[in-house]
Amino acid sequence: MLNFTSHTVDQIKDAFGILSGQRYEFIIDVEVEEDDELYTENGLYIRTLYLVDEEKTGILKYELIEKVTNRYIELELEEDELQAVESFCKEHVQDGAVK
Repeated sequence: MLNFTSHTVDQIKDAFGILSGQRYEFIIDVEVEEDDELYTENGLYIRTLYLVDEEKTGILKYELIEKVTNRYIELELEEDELQAVESFCKEHVQDGAVK
């Protein structure tokens, strides 16, 4: 199970105005138990691109990254973990809204 410890969220600007909706980049620090396949001694964060649009809202892409080395981890989240990340992004997307 993932434990979200901190996060940042930034709205991604569409310089050319060709993309629909708003895109946000989340950096979510997570803790995982030692017996989890995602566990790494150096820690882990999830980089997530999240879309907010009239027709569709949700995760466009995510990457698992080792904190200390910034190394990409070639694993996928389980369905329940992915849903937890999506719910987290939905709950916190207003943190990155341009004011």
